[in-house]
Amino acid sequence: MRRDGLNGENGIFRNADEKSFRIDRIEPVRGKTKRSWVRFDGAEDICLYNKEIRRLGLEDGQEMPGTLYGQVIREILVPRARKRALHLLEKQDRTRANLRDKLLEGGYPASVADDAIAYAESYHYIDDERYARNYVYFHKSSKSRRRMVMDLQRRGIDRGLADRVLAEDYDTDEDSLIHSLMEKRHYDPENADQKERSKMYRYLVSRGFDSNAVCEALRG
Repeated sequence: MRRDGLNGENGIFRNADEKSFRIDRIEPVRGKTKRSWVRFDGAEDICLYNKEIRRLGLEDGQEMPGTLYGQVIREILVPRARKRALHLLEKQDRTRANLRDKLLEGGYPASVADDAIAYAESYHYIDDERYARNYVYFHKSSKSRRRMVMDLQRRGIDRGLADRVLAEDYDTDEDSLIHSLMEKRHYDPENADQKERSKMYRYLVSRGFDSNAVCEALRG
């Protein structure tokens, strides 16, 4: 189902419209010359272009009406965050958590980031299970099950989902995979010196393979 309003309805900030929020300070975004943070006492901070701040007449210490605050969220930040989310997803498939991190890094309030994610999900542009299955498919010939669980969790995939996908899609014999990777890297157990054995050991262990199984394979 499509989500056309913030958090399911355009009234998420309806209560805020009845209040006012004091602007604690306005400060430049680090590394950016055209945008600044508007820091509030009692409301989510927002990031705007400097020309927008000037147009709205925002200043340090000012009381910003809730009606204006809600208008900025709904009419400026929500459309911008949704567009940014879709742009990020055009470049590559992302997990829900990764997309949220990217939006927060871009200066969007948490509530606006969550709305943009829900918007993208409504069109099935985000699907953590699809992401996990694709990841397993493309990496099961080079990584252990344990390493893929770690990688998926780092990308924001829930451990339960990662375990379920791996149980269904990871059918690799890890002992055979270890030997296959050794062959691809032209490792010869009979003629390898200590330096070569150490290098191959680090390579295989870094991919999550059991250290005992690696040692046994390296001995030939």
